[in-house]
Amino acid sequence: MVTLTQEAAGKLKELMADKGRDDLAVRVFIKAGGCSGFSYGMALDEPKGEDNVVESEGVRVLIDPMSAPYLQGAEIDYVDGLTGAGFKIHNPNAVSTCGCGHSFRTKEQAGSPGYCDH
Repeated sequence: MVTLTQEAAGKLKELMADKGRDDLAVRVFIKAGGCSGFSYGMALDEPKGEDNVVESEGVRVLIDPMSAPYLQGAEIDYVDGLTGAGFKIHNPNAVSTCGCGHSFRTKEQAGSPGYCDH
């Protein structure tokens, strides 16, 4: 389903420790919108009954059933470079992405392009 790099897992563990909650997991989801049709979202959350739950690098990852097909095979990385730091999603299902890197389009379901609200 979705995997995390060691860098991403390390940063997520750090964020969870800062909140003082080791029962949290990272929720990865997609939503309609963004300049290419769909945009990514991530949040620390608790599992819900319908979630797909996977573990990668010691971190639980939650994916709702609607987002799961779009995220199949995706890898989440954490990069810290000259232009800034943040999570980056490498998604094999995306046939195009926008310049901001937060929005994508798939071959089968392109979505409707809109404002890039990252």
